[in-house]
Amino acid sequence: MNKNLHDLSKSQDQFKTLVELLVDRAKHQPQQTAYVFLREGEVEEARLTYAQLDEKARAIATYLQSRKATGERVLLLYPPGLDFIAAFFGCLYANVVAVPVYPPKRNHNLSRLQAIATDAQTKVALTVSSTIELIQSKFAEVSEFADTQLLATDTVAISQAANWQPPEINQDTLAFLQYTSGSTGKPKGVMVSHHNLLRNSEYMRQIWKCDSNSVMVTWLPVFHDMGLIYGVLQPLYAGCPCYMMSPTSFIQKPLRWLQAVSQYKATHSGSPNFAYELCVLKTTPAERASLDLSSWQMTLNGAEPVRASTLDKFTEAFKSVGFQLETFSPGYGLAEATLAIVAVPVKEAANYYSVQTASLEQKEVVESTGKEKSQTFVSCGRPGIDTKVVIANPDTLNQCQPQEIGEIWISGSTVAQGYWQRPEATKETFGAYLKDTQEGPFLRTGDLGFFHNGELYIAGRIKDLIIIRGSNHYPQDIEQTVEESHPALRLGSCAAFSVDVDGIEQLVIVQEVERSYLRNLNSQEIIGAIRKAVSQKHYLQVYAVLLLKTATIPKTSSGKIQRRACRSGFLDQTLNVVGEWVQESPQSVDLEQLQIESESSWENMRDFAQPQTTVQVITKETIQTWLIDYLSKNLHISAKDIEITESFAYYGIDSNFATNIVYDLSEWLKLDLDPTLLWEYPSIESLVEYLESQHKQLETVA
Repeated sequence: MNKNLHDLSKSQDQFKTLVELLVDRAKHQPQQTAYVFLREGEVEEARLTYAQLDEKARAIATYLQSRKATGERVLLLYPPGLDFIAAFFGCLYANVVAVPVYPPKRNHNLSRLQAIATDAQTKVALTVSSTIELIQSKFAEVSEFADTQLLATDTVAISQAANWQPPEINQDTLAFLQYTSGSTGKPKGVMVSHHNLLRNSEYMRQIWKCDSNSVMVTWLPVFHDMGLIYGVLQPLYAGCPCYMMSPTSFIQKPLRWLQAVSQYKATHSGSPNFAYELCVLKTTPAERASLDLSSWQMTLNGAEPVRASTLDKFTEAFKSVGFQLETFSPGYGLAEATLAIVAVPVKEAANYYSVQTASLEQKEVVESTGKEKSQTFVSCGRPGIDTKVVIANPDTLNQCQPQEIGEIWISGSTVAQGYWQRPEATKETFGAYLKDTQEGPFLRTGDLGFFHNGELYIAGRIKDLIIIRGSNHYPQDIEQTVEESHPALRLGSCAAFSVDVDGIEQLVIVQEVERSYLRNLNSQEIIGAIRKAVSQKHYLQVYAVLLLKTATIPKTSSGKIQRRACRSGFLDQTLNVVGEWVQESPQSVDLEQLQIESESSWENMRDFAQPQTTVQVITKETIQTWLIDYLSKNLHISAKDIEITESFAYYGIDSNFATNIVYDLSEWLKLDLDPTLLWEYPSIESLVEYLESQHKQLETVA
């Protein structure tokens, strides 16, 4: 262990802010590697030591201080890489409140970014020189950004570091605003202080044993709380190196994440549940055999429901190369509590608990005998440090009895300060008191859970929030998009919800049709318009669309949509359907069968996306055929129904699908293609024209 590493068990007394922590790291461990960025998840492109990060942060802070930005909120609009980290700490060093947001893309609307900028009252945005022109062009489209200063931090002279003036901050100073993914209309910025971050980091250090001997690997997006706090700040707190890749690199090829864990002997990492499913689905037996995962001590599973079947499948797939079930650490948390609230300790296998399904409907927990229909829950561990978790009845506000399901309420030093400029919402969410004991204040999470043997189990959500691949989506936003997508759709008569399909949450839309359209209903046209609108506005792929007869969608007596009744009706097939489309479900992964079929059969599953073994002439026609075949096979739609002039969004593809198709095209055509290509060339016709020209240029050079 590094001789200069301080005793972090005393860190709460020693460091009051993250600025003090990084300054101390730079002083005592200047040449130690802090962060490494892996281009395409494989090649080391950039590296930062603690001294270099401290110097860059000082320079950027001086730059911000000279522009009188102290105390202001500043947007961070960065592509994947280490420039974001330097800018984030530059903001902390200048006492500027960072607002991390996903950077805009070509052909994407700015509604969410615009709403965040308005709510946070930002006047400055930071990025890098490689993206500044694109962002400037996007800002020019929206009047609200007319007065926003856009600055490229990679052009800041490092010599400015010498002029840095340490800010007047303390543990309660606001560090950044975490805008929770979800509503685009009224986003809420969670106010996270230095104290919140340090206390949460200490909890994670204790529960997961992350120290200077550890190695972190992460692909999580840094504008998400799990990616920023666990993936970026926790390695700094522990004093260990962190190897980073972009989310796109992982989505394109999940093996890259596992290869990085293997190559760098990572001890710590983490992902939402869906990522572990992808790793099983998209790796071959030969690829798995090339790995060594024996160094992996802990991997967080959080940000979406944790499934026992996923833990078992992943362990079964990778146990031969050193992965163990107890490496998984299922956890629960939310941005309003900084990040982690409870988690299973390192090297302890998570407990499973099977509950009778009938009892769950009564908000009660009755253990399954194995004879009746049941649901298996995964333990998320016990609260730590000074965090208190209680289960409360969301209606009576009294504490629940043991074996009762209720709302999860939290108190402790990791609970954030509230929502930026929203006192009423802050009081409602952060100021709850138990009616029977008057104990409080508590943070109301909106999530349902129960305790069993002292461990917390998550049982669902009170709110109708939709969580897909770790991102939150408010159904009201999706419903509004759907209702506005076609004149045949009845306003105020739509329900959006998620269902579990083979262990993965999928989006379902139920929508009433106007009476005047029923006689000559064109279901295909209407459903296509819905899928296109949801894809364009929310970057989500729809699993099913049901068009209902007028005045039949379940509503309350006051006219409110009953989403849960709609969901039950969908599952029970009791809705009054006049038109529908359901995506054919991909087959679930059977590991035993996969081993029997061997690697060759796995390659056959991927043949259509790979170059043929025989020499093939690349022409406009062959590229077009490839794309139609790809969409048909992966979206489960007939090739004859695919129009080359129609936008990709019309077919309801999401951002992950778009990333994958570009990666497979790159492999087939042997071209280096930008992952955002489908947003720049949004139809088969326009994409084919571009790809043919690029291939011809490559042949000319060759």
